[in-house]
Amino acid sequence: MNASDVIQFLQANPAFFDDNSTLLTELTVTHPHTGQAISLTERQLIAMRERIAQLENKFAELLEFGEENDAIGDKVHRFCVSLLEAEDFESIRQAIYTHLQEDFAVPHVAFRVWNSVLSRSGPEFLPVGEEVRYFTGDMVHPYCGAPAVHEANAWFGPAARLIRSVALVPLRRDNKTFGLLALGSEDPERFYPEMGTLYVSRIGEMVSAALVRQLG
Repeated sequence: MNASDVIQFLQANPAFFDDNSTLLTELTVTHPHTGQAISLTERQLIAMRERIAQLENKFAELLEFGEENDAIGDKVHRFCVSLLEAEDFESIRQAIYTHLQEDFAVPHVAFRVWNSVLSRSGPEFLPVGEEVRYFTGDMVHPYCGAPAVHEANAWFGPAARLIRSVALVPLRRDNKTFGLLALGSEDPERFYPEMGTLYVSRIGEMVSAALVRQLG
């Protein structure tokens, strides 16, 4: 008889240890940590404690993630309220930079708008090349990862050479792209390809709606 035969027998006879309860104390196995011989009952208790510890750790992780999501949700809410209260483009512009840089702790923020009915002064309305337009127009979701568009990276000014990760968020109206929001960081892990983009997408939608309201 080999191990698989024993396993099959026990699986086929779940009441075996009920009928032979003394075996639980007579049979011994090796302690998983000390190597000492212990009874099957003790080994089962150890396994249960380890399983409980794993569940507690998992629960703690879920609580931490929930708290992080709540914190991000609060920041998004504050940003949304600020955009709703903005009465002109300059107020919107200020809300974008202030909240993203201070509340969300994004070191570098820039955005460009094109095909706007109204023309404004400032870097946000400087002409953009085909590279940016094509890249933005083809985006289905925000891009997160290493700098991928040289022109957009240059929007960060002198800090451009230090940028190691970016989030590029398309600005759209009626499914038509009219701008790009760029977030940059010197930390290569701040924005990475596998990260979730739910909140980044919502930020893009909020910024888009605020700009459309002012720019037409």
